[in-house]
Amino acid sequence: MNEHPVPIYTVGYGDRSLDAFMAVLRANAIAYLLDVRTAPYSRFKPEFNKEALAKALAVQGIRYVFVGDSLGGRPDDPTCYVDGRVDYDRVRERPFFQQGIDRVQAAYAQQRHVALMCSEGRPEQCHRSKLIGEALAARDIPVVHIDETDRLLTHAEAILRLTDGQLNLFGQESFASRKRYASAEEEHD
Repeated sequence: MNEHPVPIYTVGYGDRSLDAFMAVLRANAIAYLLDVRTAPYSRFKPEFNKEALAKALAVQGIRYVFVGDSLGGRPDDPTCYVDGRVDYDRVRERPFFQQGIDRVQAAYAQQRHVALMCSEGRPEQCHRSKLIGEALAARDIPVVHIDETDRLLTHAEAILRLTDGQLNLFGQESFASRKRYASAEEEHD
Protein backbone atom coordinates (compact mmCIF):
# COMPACT_ATOMS: atom_id res chain seq x y z
CA MET A 1 0.00 0.00 0.00
CA ASN A 2 1.03 3.58 -0.62
CA GLU A 3 3.21 5.21 2.07
CA HIS A 4 0.53 7.90 2.47
CA PRO A 5 -2.72 6.14 1.63
CA VAL A 6 -5.79 8.10 0.64
CA PRO A 7 -8.08 8.06 3.70
CA ILE A 8 -11.82 7.72 3.69
CA TYR A 9 -13.26 11.21 4.11
CA THR A 10 -16.54 12.16 5.75
CA VAL A 11 -18.43 15.41 5.31
CA GLY A 12 -21.78 16.88 6.25
CA TYR A 13 -23.31 19.62 4.16
CA GLY A 14 -24.63 21.39 7.28
CA ASP A 15 -25.06 25.10 6.61
CA ARG A 16 -23.05 25.06 3.37
CA SER A 17 -24.53 26.16 0.08
CA LEU A 18 -24.34 23.66 -2.76
CA ASP A 19 -21.49 25.66 -4.33
CA ALA A 20 -19.52 25.72 -1.06
CA PHE A 21 -20.12 21.99 -0.65
CA MET A 22 -18.85 21.27 -4.17
CA ALA A 23 -15.78 23.43 -3.49
CA VAL A 24 -14.97 21.34 -0.40
CA LEU A 25 -15.28 18.14 -2.42
CA ARG A 26 -13.03 19.51 -5.19
CA ALA A 27 -10.47 20.78 -2.64
CA ASN A 28 -10.17 17.23 -1.29
CA ALA A 29 -10.16 15.54 -4.73
CA ILE A 30 -13.34 13.56 -3.96
CA ALA A 31 -14.39 11.32 -6.87
CA TYR A 32 -17.17 9.32 -5.13
CA LEU A 33 -19.74 10.70 -2.72
CA LEU A 34 -21.39 7.97 -0.63
CA ASP A 35 -24.63 9.28 0.84
CA VAL A 36 -25.04 7.71 4.30
CA ARG A 37 -28.34 9.41 5.13
CA THR A 38 -31.10 6.93 5.88
CA ALA A 39 -33.54 9.22 4.07
CA PRO A 40 -31.59 11.08 1.34
CA TYR A 41 -33.81 14.14 1.32
CA SER A 42 -33.85 17.57 2.94
CA ARG A 43 -36.96 19.61 3.57
CA PHE A 44 -34.89 22.79 4.08
CA LYS A 45 -32.17 22.25 1.45
CA PRO A 46 -33.80 20.53 -1.54
CA GLU A 47 -30.61 20.94 -3.57
CA PHE A 48 -29.25 18.12 -1.35
CA ASN A 49 -32.12 15.75 -2.20
CA LYS A 50 -30.85 12.52 -3.74
CA GLU A 51 -31.78 13.21 -7.37
CA ALA A 52 -30.78 16.89 -7.40
CA LEU A 53 -27.49 16.18 -5.66
CA ALA A 54 -26.65 13.29 -8.00
CA LYS A 55 -27.16 15.60 -11.02
CA ALA A 56 -25.08 18.42 -9.52
CA LEU A 57 -22.27 16.00 -8.65
CA ALA A 58 -22.29 14.47 -12.15
CA VAL A 59 -21.64 17.93 -13.61
CA GLN A 60 -18.55 18.08 -11.37
CA GLY A 61 -17.44 14.60 -12.43
CA ILE A 62 -18.22 13.13 -9.00
CA ARG A 63 -20.16 9.87 -8.76
CA TYR A 64 -23.09 9.75 -6.30
CA VAL A 65 -23.74 6.44 -4.51
CA PHE A 66 -26.58 5.96 -2.03
CA VAL A 67 -25.57 3.66 0.86
CA GLY A 68 -28.01 4.86 3.53
CA ASP A 69 -29.77 1.49 3.44
CA SER A 70 -26.65 -0.16 4.92
CA LEU A 71 -24.79 2.73 6.59
CA GLY A 72 -27.61 5.07 7.58
CA GLY A 73 -27.99 6.35 11.12
CA ARG A 74 -31.61 5.17 11.53
CA PRO A 75 -31.78 1.54 10.44
CA ASP A 76 -35.08 -0.23 9.75
CA ASP A 77 -34.11 -3.05 12.14
CA PRO A 78 -36.06 -2.41 15.41
CA THR A 79 -33.51 -4.42 17.43
CA CYS A 80 -30.97 -1.62 16.83
CA TYR A 81 -32.91 0.71 19.16
CA VAL A 82 -32.73 1.00 22.95
CA ASP A 83 -35.14 3.42 24.66
CA GLY A 84 -35.81 5.11 21.32
CA ARG A 85 -32.13 5.74 20.54
CA VAL A 86 -30.04 3.93 17.96
CA ASP A 87 -27.48 1.76 19.74
CA TYR A 88 -24.44 1.85 17.47
CA ASP A 89 -22.87 -1.25 19.03
CA ARG A 90 -25.96 -3.21 17.96
CA VAL A 91 -25.89 -1.72 14.47
CA ARG A 92 -22.21 -2.66 14.02
CA GLU A 93 -23.10 -6.33 14.57
CA ARG A 94 -25.75 -6.45 11.83
CA PRO A 95 -24.96 -8.06 8.45
CA PHE A 96 -26.39 -5.08 6.50
CA PHE A 97 -23.95 -2.73 8.25
CA GLN A 98 -21.00 -5.09 7.81
CA GLN A 99 -21.76 -5.29 4.07
CA GLY A 100 -21.77 -1.48 3.86
CA ILE A 101 -18.45 -1.27 5.69
CA ASP A 102 -17.07 -3.97 3.37
CA ARG A 103 -17.96 -1.73 0.40
CA VAL A 104 -16.14 1.22 1.94
CA GLN A 105 -13.16 -1.01 2.76
CA ALA A 106 -13.05 -2.16 -0.89
CA ALA A 107 -13.02 1.47 -2.05
CA TYR A 108 -10.19 2.18 0.39
CA ALA A 109 -8.23 -0.87 -0.83
CA GLN A 110 -8.58 0.50 -4.37
CA GLN A 111 -7.49 3.94 -3.09
CA ARG A 112 -10.64 5.63 -4.38
CA HIS A 113 -11.14 9.23 -3.30
CA VAL A 114 -14.35 8.68 -1.31
CA ALA A 115 -16.34 10.92 1.02
CA LEU A 116 -19.19 9.66 3.19
CA MET A 117 -21.84 12.37 3.34
CA CYS A 118 -24.60 13.17 5.80
CA SER A 119 -26.47 16.36 6.69
CA GLU A 120 -24.82 17.16 10.06
CA GLY A 121 -21.92 19.60 9.58
CA ARG A 122 -20.14 18.70 12.82
CA PRO A 123 -18.66 15.21 12.52
CA GLU A 124 -18.66 14.59 16.26
CA GLN A 125 -22.43 15.01 16.31
CA CYS A 126 -23.06 12.56 13.47
CA HIS A 127 -23.12 8.81 13.03
CA ARG A 128 -20.32 9.33 10.46
CA SER A 129 -17.88 9.41 13.40
CA LYS A 130 -19.69 7.53 16.18
CA LEU A 131 -20.80 4.57 14.06
CA ILE A 132 -19.05 4.45 10.67
CA GLY A 133 -15.77 6.08 11.67
CA GLU A 134 -15.41 3.80 14.67
CA ALA A 135 -16.07 0.72 12.51
CA LEU A 136 -13.51 1.82 9.91
CA ALA A 137 -10.93 2.68 12.58
CA ALA A 138 -11.40 -0.82 14.03
CA ARG A 139 -10.33 -2.13 10.61
CA ASP A 140 -7.27 0.18 10.58
CA ILE A 141 -8.72 2.30 7.79
CA PRO A 142 -7.73 5.95 8.19
CA VAL A 143 -10.69 8.33 8.39
CA VAL A 144 -10.52 12.09 7.92
CA HIS A 145 -13.56 14.16 8.84
CA ILE A 146 -14.15 17.48 7.07
CA ASP A 147 -15.71 19.62 9.75
CA GLU A 148 -18.23 22.46 9.52
CA THR A 149 -15.40 24.99 8.89
CA ASP A 150 -13.74 22.82 6.17
CA ARG A 151 -10.99 21.82 8.60
CA LEU A 152 -9.66 18.27 8.31
CA LEU A 153 -9.83 16.24 11.51
CA THR A 154 -8.44 12.80 12.13
CA HIS A 155 -10.96 10.35 13.47
CA ALA A 156 -9.26 10.52 16.88
CA GLU A 157 -9.66 14.32 16.90
CA ALA A 158 -13.38 14.05 16.10
CA ILE A 159 -13.88 11.53 18.92
CA LEU A 160 -11.98 13.81 21.30
CA ARG A 161 -14.38 16.63 20.39
CA LEU A 162 -17.29 14.31 21.09
CA THR A 163 -16.06 12.95 24.41
CA ASP A 164 -14.26 16.12 25.51
CA GLY A 165 -11.30 13.82 26.16
CA GLN A 166 -13.25 11.65 28.61
CA LEU A 167 -13.59 7.94 27.85
CA ASN A 168 -15.82 5.73 29.92
CA LEU A 169 -14.56 3.68 32.85
CA PHE A 170 -13.43 0.80 30.63
CA GLY A 171 -11.48 3.00 28.23
CA GLN A 172 -13.75 2.74 25.21
CA GLU A 173 -16.75 4.95 24.69
CA SER A 174 -19.98 3.33 23.55
CA PHE A 175 -22.12 5.55 21.38
CA ALA A 176 -25.79 5.94 20.58
CA SER A 177 -27.76 8.47 18.58
CA ARG A 178 -28.26 11.89 20.15
CA LYS A 179 -31.93 11.97 19.17
CA ARG A 180 -34.72 9.66 20.19
CA TYR A 181 -36.72 8.09 17.40
CA ALA A 182 -40.12 6.46 17.64
CA SER A 183 -39.94 2.69 17.75
CA ALA A 184 -41.85 0.71 15.14
CA GLU A 185 -44.54 -0.03 17.76
CA GLU A 186 -44.94 3.66 18.68
CA GLU A 187 -45.26 4.68 15.01
CA HIS A 188 -48.17 2.30 14.51
CA ASP A 189 -50.17 3.25 17.62
